[in-house]
Amino acid sequence: MSEQPSAERLVHVPLGERAYDILIGDGLLARAGGEISSRIKGRKAAIITDENVGPLYLEALMDSLEVDGIEAVSLTLPAGEKTKSFDHLTKVCDVLLEARIERNDTVIALGGGVIGDLAGFAAGIVRRGVRFVQIPTSLLSQVDSSVGGKTGINARQGKNLVGIFNQPDLVLADTGVLNTLSEREFRAGYAEVAKYGLIDKPEFFDWLERNWREVFAGGAARTEAIALSCQAKADVVVADERENGRRALLNLGHTFGHALEAATQYDSSRLVHGEGVSIGMVLAHEFSARLNLASPDDAKRVEKHLKEVGLPTRMSEIPGELPPAEVLMQAIAQDKKVKGGRLTFILTHGIGQSFVADDVPSSEVLSFLDEKLAQ
Repeated sequence: MSEQPSAERLVHVPLGERAYDILIGDGLLARAGGEISSRIKGRKAAIITDENVGPLYLEALMDSLEVDGIEAVSLTLPAGEKTKSFDHLTKVCDVLLEARIERNDTVIALGGGVIGDLAGFAAGIVRRGVRFVQIPTSLLSQVDSSVGGKTGINARQGKNLVGIFNQPDLVLADTGVLNTLSEREFRAGYAEVAKYGLIDKPEFFDWLERNWREVFAGGAARTEAIALSCQAKADVVVADERENGRRALLNLGHTFGHALEAATQYDSSRLVHGEGVSIGMVLAHEFSARLNLASPDDAKRVEKHLKEVGLPTRMSEIPGELPPAEVLMQAIAQDKKVKGGRLTFILTHGIGQSFVADDVPSSEVLSFLDEKLAQ
């Protein structure tokens, strides 16, 4: 793969009548009105954002829409994972209905994965579906949650348990907005970038090991990493849109990671999603080695890289006390990847050799978690 990537990229997601483009590059926010109006007939839009992103980018987006004749209203919600709730879903739906957003009008998600998931869910259920545009403002949402159509909210029983598949009409990934992210937020998003290499693109993981500093610094390498991640996800989504098979590979590290998020009650001061995925990917590789499916050296290599970029790789790095393994197992048993009560994990035969493992013995998982909690 190229060490000198291009400045702006387009990834097309060919899903028939629901096909859409992902535009990746610096300065796309200022062009949002033109890009949206060229694809969507409606002249009204509702922008959903949060208290972190809104003050930075809402006015610029509103101005861009106005230039292209799109009348917009906005709703600013609290930032954080707890916003993905029934209460906030109701608020978003109320705003869309009060603004008389019609089927050819647009809901725009301006924010990270939380806003994208929530706004996309509302767009899919109001009037049985209105148009939907993602403008992801975090690295994690640009490479993962904004692409593929998974939308939803959290329930008391676990993360992302209520939702629908609702593909966007357009994704505008402005790489320039990532410059306002904290180092912690950018690192958390990078975990999802590394994931694509670990799933089935070992050459991408090799490239990241060599070029991660340039990705963090910005510029062409960052655009390349985001584009390759989006293309990797798009390829999987096209092959298995509704996660009946191959798409489950995108959950590498997530079964463990989601359990850890639930264990911290989604307290972002303790753990954010990408950090949970980072720890989860190391656990997935270590568990694979424990089951004699992969070499322990692969788990060490994964941990070394994630640690090098500043991500947590051990449960002991999560501030505060964690519950016992039995409680983590309860969260794992609620996971959407459980089928017929059988535990399903994404395990690996090595770097870039992940696979879906059905019917993983719960006793093995419990013993493994007990061991790792003690470290």
